[in-house]
Amino acid sequence: MDCGRVVGAPRLTGMTSHIARHWPALIAGTASDNGTRAEVTHPGDGSVVGTYTIPDAASVEAAIEGAWQVRKQAQATTAAQRAAALTHVSRRLEERVDEVAALITAENGKPITWSRAEATRAASTFRWAAEEARRFNGEFQRLDTETATAGRAAIIRRFPHGPVLGISPFNFPVNLVAHKIAPALAVGAPIVVKPAPATPLGALLLGELLAETDLPAGMFSVIPVGNDVAPSLALDPRLPVISFTGSETVGFAIQRDVPSKHIVLELGGNAAAIILGDYDSDHDLEWAAQRIAMFGNSQAGQTCVSVQRIFVVESVAERFIARLVDAVRGLASGSPWDAATVVGPMISEAAAARVEEWVTEAVDAGAELLSGGTRNGTYIVPTLLANVDPSVRVSCEEVFGPVMSVQVIKDLDEGIDLVNASRFGLQTGVFTHNIQQIFTAHRELEVGGVIIGDAPTFRADQMPYGGVKASGVGREGLRSAMVDFTHERVLVLTDLPL
Repeated sequence: MDCGRVVGAPRLTGMTSHIARHWPALIAGTASDNGTRAEVTHPGDGSVVGTYTIPDAASVEAAIEGAWQVRKQAQATTAAQRAAALTHVSRRLEERVDEVAALITAENGKPITWSRAEATRAASTFRWAAEEARRFNGEFQRLDTETATAGRAAIIRRFPHGPVLGISPFNFPVNLVAHKIAPALAVGAPIVVKPAPATPLGALLLGELLAETDLPAGMFSVIPVGNDVAPSLALDPRLPVISFTGSETVGFAIQRDVPSKHIVLELGGNAAAIILGDYDSDHDLEWAAQRIAMFGNSQAGQTCVSVQRIFVVESVAERFIARLVDAVRGLASGSPWDAATVVGPMISEAAAARVEEWVTEAVDAGAELLSGGTRNGTYIVPTLLANVDPSVRVSCEEVFGPVMSVQVIKDLDEGIDLVNASRFGLQTGVFTHNIQQIFTAHRELEVGGVIIGDAPTFRADQMPYGGVKASGVGREGLRSAMVDFTHERVLVLTDLPL
């Protein structure tokens, strides 16, 4: 049995020297060093990649009060003004894509190829927001459908609930921050962003780009405070909307603490892929194996829709699993600065140790280790398990690491039952060409998205994205988030010559 090679933790050898700098907080659109300095270290080797200001209590208060005071002015900005600001950020990200990618890799440990993809996606996210800002229109509705309402009509428009508190995770330190900022600004809502303490620099970069625009002061703040401050932010009545991406425990705690607020939660899952019997050509099986291997382990498996569970119909199981084992073993692990690297370090040694513990638990419970299963510091060798007890954590919890399990099933119905047995429901990939099975999967799978012919990890930034059950409430994706950040207000007109 090949357990895979153990990767080391390569030094950065000066790769971050051109981006290592100090980043002030951004308070109501203005850089501020009022507070204490903290370091950001690279997950791969612990080297310092930059410092930033943790704003003091007075600065946090200024950010919140600034958002509250500017809310009417922000709502009154024109669609053209908001679109211009969003377009500016998009273009600046495109111009500085290599610098942004290097910053992501430095603070997050994400391999540079994936960081470049994230930086490019963030530029698209702001571009889509600019386009949606221009076409986020209302509805005209005739009310003269009854004799009693002759001459009446309604105009239905959407207006912001108010300032938004955006709480973002470490795994996409630029693009997931973009998914908080861009839709808020697109609808004219001020936003206060609290980035993850491990990766605050990407959010601060976006704040600097926004500061180059003519948006009203107070319309955006980036406050890189500790997680211990988050509860007080969530409770503040001046932030009536909370958009949170992170753990299930924290997300639902926020929802319980402030039930009167408008809450959007993206909480992750344990995404599954189903390979059906008609997906049986050599090309089909190789495609499925390569895509699942890649997107179960890319970015060290630290994505909400990283492939975790694989269900394959018995008629193609032997051929598929052999290809999958080869694909997992063939993934390049090592320095995130190497363009060939697919799997880099996890965000911390504690996170990697937890994943190692979960794998050991599964093997002790009878799982077969097909590949990987070893750790060196923050690096986990891509791991594939078979015959996993459904009660162990790598099966029923979110691993958030480079670990997958494979199980043979009879048919689509069994696969659907196994997917739906999870308390999570974010996305599922289904590999089939059968249109009947495609529509059955779409109807029956209790998830937010069904991806046909690819891994569940696929996401286009403009599409609705989010889950059901323990995977959250609400949707990201620019227009979907803009709807979540706003409410309908009806204007009834009387005595019209309709």
